Amino acid sequence: MLRIALLDGGETVLDLIQRCLPLKVLKIIGVVVPSGKKAEYKTVLEAGIPVVEEPQAIPLEEVDLIFSAGNNTNWEKVNNSQKPKPLWLDKERALIFLDLLEKLAPGGEGLSLPPGEQEAIIDSCHDGIIIVDLGGKIKRLNPAAEKILGIRAAEAVDKPADAVFPAGSLQQTLQRGRPVFKEQQTLGQKTLLCNYIPLAAGRGAAAGAAVIFRDVTDLNKMTAEIANLKEVQQLLKAIINSTQDAISVVNKEGKGILINPAYTRLTGLVEEDVLGKPPTVDIAEGESMHLKVLETGKPVHGAVMKVGPKKREVLVNVAPILVDKELKGSVAVIHDISEIKRLSDELERAKRRIRHLEAKYTFDDIIGNSYQLRLAVEQAKRVADTPATVLLRGESGTGKELFAHAIHNASRRRKGQFIRVNCSAIAESILESELFGYEGGAFTGARRGGKVGLFEEANGGTILLDEIVEISPALQAKLLRVLQEKEILRVGSTRPIPVDVRIIAATNADLEKAVKNGLFREDLYYRINVVPIFIPPLRQRKEDIPELVHYLLRKFNQEYGRNVEAVEPKVIEILQDYDWPGNVRELENVFGRAMINMRFNEKVMKAHHLPPLHQQWGEQYLVSNPVPSSGENQTGTIEALRVTLQRAEKEALQRALKNAGGNKTEAARRLGISIRSLYYKLTKYGIIN
Repeated sequence: MLRIALLDGGETVLDLIQRCLPLKVLKIIGVVVPSGKKAEYKTVLEAGIPVVEEPQAIPLEEVDLIFSAGNNTNWEKVNNSQKPKPLWLDKERALIFLDLLEKLAPGGEGLSLPPGEQEAIIDSCHDGIIIVDLGGKIKRLNPAAEKILGIRAAEAVDKPADAVFPAGSLQQTLQRGRPVFKEQQTLGQKTLLCNYIPLAAGRGAAAGAAVIFRDVTDLNKMTAEIANLKEVQQLLKAIINSTQDAISVVNKEGKGILINPAYTRLTGLVEEDVLGKPPTVDIAEGESMHLKVLETGKPVHGAVMKVGPKKREVLVNVAPILVDKELKGSVAVIHDISEIKRLSDELERAKRRIRHLEAKYTFDDIIGNSYQLRLAVEQAKRVADTPATVLLRGESGTGKELFAHAIHNASRRRKGQFIRVNCSAIAESILESELFGYEGGAFTGARRGGKVGLFEEANGGTILLDEIVEISPALQAKLLRVLQEKEILRVGSTRPIPVDVRIIAATNADLEKAVKNGLFREDLYYRINVVPIFIPPLRQRKEDIPELVHYLLRKFNQEYGRNVEAVEPKVIEILQDYDWPGNVRELENVFGRAMINMRFNEKVMKAHHLPPLHQQWGEQYLVSNPVPSSGENQTGTIEALRVTLQRAEKEALQRALKNAGGNKTEAARRLGISIRSLYYKLTKYGIIN
């Protein structure tokens, strides 16, 4: 006997119950109804069938079949938790199942049809059917079973079932009276899908079982092949979707069958717009290359057209799809020309970088920790990320260009061009055409197509105008236009060209004096003097010399292939006593020459390696000869001069402190040195502990 439970679905469940009640082979364990609907099932309750609102109220472990006439998600959750799970039949399958039972056992009295009619029903089935008695002996085989098992019915009748075919769960069904569905069994090279259903005689007594089975060998093979095909299809689709090239595919009728996400990004069209539509649906200008390939069967390369609502210019390559030499469609790969143009522009920028200096230094490359230098660096860092014009002021060799590099690399324009122009190194007659460019035929010798100026090349980046005071008054007026109007005029042209350039100006001259003498325009002075940064000379930050020396030691070791490990303290002392009119540039030259003066196997730089130093006023400050003569006193005159200089410096320090009333900050200001340098010198001369 089969035990069933019904899931409510309104009137349908009542119909199912009415059809189940006469069948003695079925026992209704219970009916699950929606909350609050229990009273509507009066006739079911009168039949002694439990009607509940919660699935847990039914002994689920006893349920063989579930007739689902509705959509109760709570019941589905409970069903999914059952092990083994009962067979779940929806409304349509439940009706088919009841039709079969009614034919096999009308009135619920087992196989009570007339013998001829019973045999006709069994023989007409396409599935194999075997009827066995309670002892497990075969009583009936239909023709489909004979064909699948390869045995005649006469040879199988009265034989044990397991001697004819793999009986599987047949004994379990005979003993417990419970069906088993969808059990796979193997018979030689065949795979059988078997269902074991108990049969009842009169008054519900057990009579045997029916085994209904079919050969699913080919079906399993087809299922495996379909699974493989699906896997290949999914892999192919994943590959197409992951490529950055836009792809569209049409069938042999020209209808769209596939596009990838890159196609949607490029054209703006989604699958709804393309699939099943003609290949012209995405074309804004031009003819369909899909149709051309389908017509000729030959590939097309490099076709230019415009696609999508935004008329995007693209380059298209289309190839035919051939399967066993039969044309099945075509596939197009679409390239965005704007991307190609971007790459071309990037190549052009790379070429320009070869011609111009690219910013390669950052604030980390500025060596020193003196107060005045740190102040200049902090000012530069604050202004770097703004579009303000910067004026770098300082003596020659102080590192104005280094600051300009660092400002550019710390700005939002770091990815743009950095172009350095030394205004004093370019002849005045050609400086204008170099800065602003010219039109073809603007002057004798001009290129036919004209030339782009440095301001245009620096568009989106930074331009450094070194020695800006050397620009002529006429050119100053054009530079003022760039600062005010953000546009330039090429030589020989009246058409303004907008430019977005950050200007960093640099000079070692007295700009205020140049303005006063009429050599520099006052309005331009105020335009470039937005953020002035004063870079201190080396003589005002001598405490940075040890750090600079160690940096130069590493640099020249690498450049000269040396292995100098240290510099003796006497060298540092001599270098700090010198005033460095050429600033860091002069220090670099002196240190490089000192390393050249060293023998290749020497590891420590000493005082006698230093070359002669020259004071700004022209007196020679001889430290030593590179190779001292033996027995010759090299220090007599030199020591006397050094003592004189040291005494004068000590007196100046004492006088400044006295005049400042002991205020060291004020004394440092009057002497024109940093407070750190003052403390160093006071300690050096024993003025303070």
